[in-house]
Amino acid sequence: NEAWHHEDRLEIHPHDAENRGIHDGDWVSLRSRAGETTLRALITERVAPGVVYTTFHHPDTQANVITTDYSDWATNCPEYKVTAVQVMPSNGPSEWQKSYRAQAEHSRRIEEPAE
Repeated sequence: NEAWHHEDRLEIHPHDAENRGIHDGDWVSLRSRAGETTLRALITERVAPGVVYTTFHHPDTQANVITTDYSDWATNCPEYKVTAVQVMPSNGPSEWQKSYRAQAEHSRRIEEPAE
């Protein structure tokens, strides 16, 4: 039975979170040489120290921006497992995420029928 989450979360080991001053639910910046995104932290021992994990499901996270152009030759799947990243506290979603969310909300608006 899988649990569905309403947002992508960055799973981070308690020791790594403590070293960075990150608490459960805090906004964190996830940055690689390819790009950057911001999401909330989920402190867990499901990941090893020095390793972070996130899902790639929700479009306003755009977690794929941190991956490089390199991919598996057979599946064309980006090399997620070898992407080196920096994790640091953040004040909230990045500017591109705010812009993306605003545009998505605008495009989903349904005009109320006239009475």
